[in-house]
Amino acid sequence: MNPAKVWTAALTVVIVVLYAVGSTRWVETGSGWYRSLHRPAWQPPDAVFGIAWTYNFAVIIVSGIVVAAYGTSLQRGVWLGALPVSVAAALSWAWLFYVRHSLWASSLALLAAVVVTAALVWAAWTTRLWAGAILLPYLVWLALATSLSMGYAHLNPG
Repeated sequence: MNPAKVWTAALTVVIVVLYAVGSTRWVETGSGWYRSLHRPAWQPPDAVFGIAWTYNFAVIIVSGIVVAAYGTSLQRGVWLGALPVSVAAALSWAWLFYVRHSLWASSLALLAAVVVTAALVWAAWTTRLWAGAILLPYLVWLALATSLSMGYAHLNPG
């Protein structure tokens, strides 16, 4: 197999594992600070988050492997350029929100993740339609998370 394809697949898996580990390090929904916040009315029940994130991590890996195996060098390049930036933005949200309590800054980090994730969807979609289609819920989830983060910032000024 082409070394670029192997590296793309391997880096995808490593980045997603780091994403999952980083998320568990900073996201603390049981903290007193978080529980004291006013919640946006459209926030899903807590159980939905675990299901959504399990799906999201799995489809990022699957789509990345598809792009690695069948994508052009452009599609692989876009994937490998966008994935770490998207993950860094999403992890920045977790750190800014839960550690720094910077609600507006965390919202901007998630907005950046949404924009960059659109490039991931493009790379997967143009490689195999289904590989992009399975990423669409992840993009929608990030957009919902961005709106929730902005809702928290609006409801909890200062």
